[in-house]
Amino acid sequence: MTIAKPDVRPARPWFSSGPTAKRPGYSLGALPQELLGRGIRAPEVVERFAHGLRRTREVLQVPDSHVLLYTPGSDTGAVEAALWGMLGQRPVQVVAFENFGLTWLADVKDHLGLEPEALTAPWGDLPDLSNVDWSKDVVFPWNGTTSGVRVPNADWIADDREGLAICDATSAAFAMPLPYDKLDVVTFSFQKALGGEAGIGVMVLSPRAVERLDTYRPDRPIPKVLRITDGKGFDRALADGVAMNTFSILTIEDWIDALDWADGVGGLEELIRRTDANYAALGDWVARTPWIDFLPERHEVRSTTSVCLKFTDARIDALDDKAKKAFVTRFKALLEGEGAVFDMEPHRNAPPGLRLWCGCTVETADVVAATPWLEWAFETAASELAA
Repeated sequence: MTIAKPDVRPARPWFSSGPTAKRPGYSLGALPQELLGRGIRAPEVVERFAHGLRRTREVLQVPDSHVLLYTPGSDTGAVEAALWGMLGQRPVQVVAFENFGLTWLADVKDHLGLEPEALTAPWGDLPDLSNVDWSKDVVFPWNGTTSGVRVPNADWIADDREGLAICDATSAAFAMPLPYDKLDVVTFSFQKALGGEAGIGVMVLSPRAVERLDTYRPDRPIPKVLRITDGKGFDRALADGVAMNTFSILTIEDWIDALDWADGVGGLEELIRRTDANYAALGDWVARTPWIDFLPERHEVRSTTSVCLKFTDARIDALDDKAKKAFVTRFKALLEGEGAVFDMEPHRNAPPGLRLWCGCTVETADVVAATPWLEWAFETAASELAA
């Protein structure tokens, strides 16, 4: 069966899960430029970086008891800084239900030389969180960007935990409530949270995490770009906007612009509402479309940001993995050739299907406008299989 091309394209057809869509109304030329070319240690530059941290705290509603700092290397760098700088004092569990959780598991084992316990699940599912042992340090994603799975709540995190809760929240921050009283390390990147530019990550540290840095010295060398301590423990200067290495001033200005937009539209509650509305619009389409379904079967663990979908059509099920990936490639080419939907393919390690970012910088009207194009591309590509 073939269907006609839709008449209306999304006004902003960007659905990548990282870097994600810029905020509505974004203009590169509107960013302040007077500090470009200045030294990274100049007082005015340090203050601008500190301002970015203060705005991040305000929009995310991070309690005053916690400290924030930037790291090189986006969310990956932030997570690695936590792993390298904090792990080893206690046994470790890693909750790994998607690509990046598996990456943290491999790094803890193969590069830090520790013996972590792995709590894993197939793509689209969540491990049994009742098996988490809070006498240990626990590393986990809040939201699995590559699997479309998130933890449903924080009830499984012990208030009286002895270990640290180290949470990779890069595709959850600014889109889902995060209980900072239950989390000791929270990490995210500019490039997913609010459509910022890539390269800089953020760490939020609880008093317990700072205490670990103050009192524990891992028996391993730590690369400079991951080192968040000085000779006395946690490097307090980092919480005042001092950069660990040479960060892009333009990237910080871009981040502050995104934060100002977020605050202006209504703050965290509105960002979560926008995300939920996008997810609901895509979910309505999934419910009435016979050839697609959510990759996670359980509603309560489905991500509202990096929404991962699977094909349920018999024509696609009959293909081997290589042919399924080729089908997704053709699907993507059809959409992008029309300028209708960009970057809807899943992560390279994920099952073949679709992945559309529904975070707060996406407009619900564009989600709705994208779905007829998904139908057109599917039927076009499926018809080519039979030809």
